[in-house]
Amino acid sequence: MFKWKDEYDLGVQFVDEQHKVLFDIGNRVYKLLKSDMYFDKYDRIAEIIEELKNYAAFHFKEEEAYMASIGYRKFLSHKVEHDDFIKKFEDLDLENVDHRQDQYIMELLEFVFKWIEDHILVKDKLYTEK
Repeated sequence: MFKWKDEYDLGVQFVDEQHKVLFDIGNRVYKLLKSDMYFDKYDRIAEIIEELKNYAAFHFKEEEAYMASIGYRKFLSHKVEHDDFIKKFEDLDLENVDHRQDQYIMELLEFVFKWIEDHILVKDKLYTEK
């Protein structure tokens, strides 16, 4: 399980709340990995991937609007990182997911949580520093 830590708080309430939702989605992926309830997890993996992609796109749009409203100077490079994240999910080969489900879930978890943690603690902190 991945827990929200106080150090992730940016002090921008709607952004912090949306980041927590991303953690919640990631934790559902983790629970799916650990679950013995399903022999074939493909449909659930595909649903969660789609949910994560859609919610991340929503969150990024909201965050980008906020950055633009405060005149954040590194807006464009930040947006490129968001776009790259979404592209990763758009380029997934779901057939590959089907053949190695648990391994794929683990790789997805590692990527998502490493990216989110680095993005929040490093990149997002930049636009909240005074």
